[in-house]
Amino acid sequence: MSNTKPYRVESIAEFHRMKGLPPPSHPLISVIDYSTIACVMESDIRNWNFSFFNISVKRGVGAKLRYGQQQYDFDEGVMFFVAPNQVFGVAPNNDSIEKRSGWMLLVHPDFLWNTALAKKIKQYEFFGYSTHEALFLSEKEEDTLNAIVQNIAHEYQANLDKFSQDIIVSQIETLLNYSERYYQRQFITRKISNHKVLESFENLLHDYFEQDDLDVKGLPSVQSIADSLHISSSYLSSLLKSQTGQNAQQHIHEKLIEKAKEKLSTTNLSVSEIAFGLGFEHSQSFSKLFKNKSGVSPLQFRSAFN
Repeated sequence: MSNTKPYRVESIAEFHRMKGLPPPSHPLISVIDYSTIACVMESDIRNWNFSFFNISVKRGVGAKLRYGQQQYDFDEGVMFFVAPNQVFGVAPNNDSIEKRSGWMLLVHPDFLWNTALAKKIKQYEFFGYSTHEALFLSEKEEDTLNAIVQNIAHEYQANLDKFSQDIIVSQIETLLNYSERYYQRQFITRKISNHKVLESFENLLHDYFEQDDLDVKGLPSVQSIADSLHISSSYLSSLLKSQTGQNAQQHIHEKLIEKAKEKLSTTNLSVSEIAFGLGFEHSQSFSKLFKNKSGVSPLQFRSAFN
């Protein structure tokens, strides 16, 4: 059975109380040794919702983390990222619990207020990845991140001064930049599985634009295709960008223009008929996209081709 209504945790101090931890040294940031958190075995899935960022490396959790319809076993030890207001859940695991280790870095958005990272942190797409797209770290990579997190803990637990926030925010940004680098490495090292995703993506696009009812279905969205592939839209775009240089939306547009050129060169359909047949509500939007991508209007393309 699942508690579908998320349990909302409003503050880092509240999280500490729930887990039987001493009050945090700072109300807006906390580094927690995961082995010190008391494990309470749930009888069903518990959904959670935090008001703060949660960046974690965990091993031997003795449970499975859920995000959406996906589930992942964290016994191997991986890194994952949860943004404020995301809903995730922990599913009970009846297997024996191994020795747990790792850390949790909790950062309230207010801590980043009035810093460049407050806006930049939204650009780190891995906060939108599902848990089955978690980051697998090598021992060396984990050591690097552990050192950064230790520096953050040391800084906010020391006597705070006017430099403290800037130093900590800089360390957080360094942590996120390393995470970005390691995700790019993961995209490369997992070529076989990634190749299958790309192949499935291309097949889905091809099949979609071969249908005759696009005037009813409309244009395909990144989200709908990602759902069909059982991955998050953010992860799909990042994977495509790392492998091809183009994100998912750009790939959709490229396939659309390819199909449009085929119809312009092999049929006598009007531009409006082609636009509606490809799922556009307005032919002007189609013509604008076509010219933006091709450098010429649909009619100019047809004329030049002929």
